[in-house]
Amino acid sequence: MILQPTFLFISGAEIAFVLFIVIMVFGADKVPEIARNLGKGMRTLKDATNDIKHEITKSADKNGIDTSIVSDVKKQLDSVKDDLGDFTGSVKRKL
Repeated sequence: MILQPTFLFISGAEIAFVLFIVIMVFGADKVPEIARNLGKGMRTLKDATNDIKHEITKSADKNGIDTSIVSDVKKQLDSVKDDLGDFTGSVKRKL
């Protein structure tokens, strides 16, 4: 059985077909501009998300809400991931 890599459950042929349709609809000269605008939009969304997280954290600190539980939970999760990785490291299959 040969496994082919997929990206979001889409094969390489499907990605090529979608790119072909995009080039046919928008033209080769517009594709970089569209990609650039999508990248800027994604960056704006990421910045807005980080700003919201920062505001929530700042507001919680201002009102005396203990936010250390988040870091404690993250440390515990990382510890469990490391332990699980050590346990399954020798069992993982090679693809």
